Amino acid sequence: MVKKALFAFLTFCLLLPAIALADTLTLESPQLTQGERMADAQVFSGFGCTGANISPKLIWKNAPAGTKSFAVTVYDPDAPTGSGWWHWVIFNIPAGTSELNENTGNPSLGLAPQGAVQSRTDFGKPGYGGACPPAGDKPHRYIFTLFTLDTPKLELGTDTPAAMVGFYLNRHTIAKTSITVLYDR
Repeated sequence: MVKKALFAFLTFCLLLPAIALADTLTLESPQLTQGERMADAQVFSGFGCTGANISPKLIWKNAPAGTKSFAVTVYDPDAPTGSGWWHWVIFNIPAGTSELNENTGNPSLGLAPQGAVQSRTDFGKPGYGGACPPAGDKPHRYIFTLFTLDTPKLELGTDTPAAMVGFYLNRHTIAKTSITVLYDR
């Protein structure tokens, strides 16, 4: 009896990490690989950079219970500004959503989910602005973060600065996950 109980307990302990990981929030992209170089399609077009400025497709799974909306940010903590650089902020993504299509970050195309808001980045306007670090600088990190939120809507608009959105995201976050890619020129 003791051997059976010990065997059952050890089996449970071995399976517990796999069970826990099965419900972990994940973020994936066919265009982004964790720790690898960002593709030219996601690089900014301007300031001396010659990318296509296309936001990547993002796919997520296993949102935790209580998720009422999502948000995505792209942030470069290595920008030589003293405060980093916000490349994309989109929030009020409905809870039933599980992906953003490629080029959703171009507001003029209308690809964002109904009700989603893209607010002002450090480029001075809403929408995705790709990587464009100073020439000769070390590789910068571009952190694509998915937030699951406990509220269906942040009462913020397209002209809200990214730092203000970040404040509200952090107040309402249930869980978050990120993909970090690199870029230098």
